[in-house]
Amino acid sequence: MEINKDSARYRNAQKKVKDIKGFYVHLLVYLFINIVIFIVSTREEGFVNGLSEIWNYSTAFFWGIGLFAHWASVFGPNVLLSKKWEDRKIQELMEKEKRKTWE
Repeated sequence: MEINKDSARYRNAQKKVKDIKGFYVHLLVYLFINIVIFIVSTREEGFVNGLSEIWNYSTAFFWGIGLFAHWASVFGPNVLLSKKWEDRKIQELMEKEKRKTWE
């Protein structure tokens, strides 16, 4: 099968692969940084360790929310802002514009 690199389908697939790759890089950085933070925090003692634990969990938690949002944008269903929604909205705006010109 010959690949037409100028086609819209090819460009869409290429963008999807880039998005997937970006998510996996994000995931690896998330894991690496949080493992390093965990290892460093287990070696500390005293008051600083207590603050460090809170920092560790909050970093992993809030960054995890961002990571989940990234996952949802790449792999999850686009229920609210899907391609069908875009097409319907474009059609709606075109119809609205058409009615304006006729009035």
